[in-house]
Amino acid sequence: MNRDNISALIMAIAVVSLITGFAIYFNSPYLNKAASSEQQESNFIPASIESKNGTTISQVDKSQFKKAPDFAKITGYINTEPINIKDLKGKVVLVDFWTYSCINCIRTIPYLVDWNEKYADKGLVIVGIHSPEFEFEKNIDNVKAAVQKYGIKYPVLQDNDKGTWDAYQNRYWPRKYLIDNEGYIRYDHIGEGGYTEIEKVIQSLLTERAAQAGISEINLNINKNTTTPKNVQTVDFAKVNTPELYFGYQLARAPLGSPEGFKPNQIVTYSVPQRSDIKPNAIYLIGDWKNNADNMELQSDTGRIALVYSAKSANIVAGGKGTTTTTTTANELSVSEDGSALTNKTGRGMDISDQGKLIVDGQRLYNLSMHEGYDWHSLIIDVKGKGFQIYTFTFG
Repeated sequence: MNRDNISALIMAIAVVSLITGFAIYFNSPYLNKAASSEQQESNFIPASIESKNGTTISQVDKSQFKKAPDFAKITGYINTEPINIKDLKGKVVLVDFWTYSCINCIRTIPYLVDWNEKYADKGLVIVGIHSPEFEFEKNIDNVKAAVQKYGIKYPVLQDNDKGTWDAYQNRYWPRKYLIDNEGYIRYDHIGEGGYTEIEKVIQSLLTERAAQAGISEINLNINKNTTTPKNVQTVDFAKVNTPELYFGYQLARAPLGSPEGFKPNQIVTYSVPQRSDIKPNAIYLIGDWKNNADNMELQSDTGRIALVYSAKSANIVAGGKGTTTTTTTANELSVSEDGSALTNKTGRGMDISDQGKLIVDGQRLYNLSMHEGYDWHSLIIDVKGKGFQIYTFTFG
């Protein structure tokens, strides 16, 4: 089958998917990228605060809570000198597990930055534990660039060996633990969302801290509604019908759509299957691709990736440096959706130029599309340059 026919095939299956109800295809919960925690009930027990003989006191039975573990096996420090939990006694601590290419983590960062600005001088310390998912996220220079990009001023600790991740028995990105001024874990939250509740817990723990210090009043504006920071992307996960899709054979949770499938550590020439075999929520490739543990790496001068997805926005995590038989340059991607180039029109993602191009300038997350509503879309990415690496599709 001619490789140019993939556009027609993808458009055909997009229509078929709408008719036949593929909206539930592969709609399983994320295993360790926690998108939404709407089903997570509050686990916070506030202290009772009283005044006796002119002294303000805080009372809560802490025998039911665990002490927060120390930060373990940290491989680097950003925005801070080496610190540990014992150094933060007397503070309210928010420990945030994240990784810089995770879209679920990225969407929580504006709230963390906002809380740091509002409460750092009231006794809150936020500590970001950067526990990499992909190998390139272990490069501390990449993490430093992300910290600067997102305006993070609070301490970030590099957890390359997942020592702290394991100490907290964590399994999710993102995850937030709130620790009181005596070092007890009083609350934890998995995934995105719950920002109003988290902020109320922060305020409650800061008030409790003040009471234990004999301070009867602390100005936290606790009666003021939580404000949403600027540039926040909101997602209704009930309407996202495509799960995160991995390209690396070691991380993949679903088979490739391409009939050749995964072949660990081999270079495979991928082709398009027959029209009847094309499915939504499955990755299709054309070209020569090396199957790596956590990515696919283009071995031919050009390649193509195709997907039918259901969401409001689509992203890729990608990197690499493009080469052809005659030149070495950054990889250039041409992106089209629903049969036409993503040029200067509605739906074009933040990282796509007016000409529908994307220049891969580093190993990070790239936003391809951004729509007003949730629907099925057919996506085609034409890749130029050997050495391009793609890790995952994520959606919002």
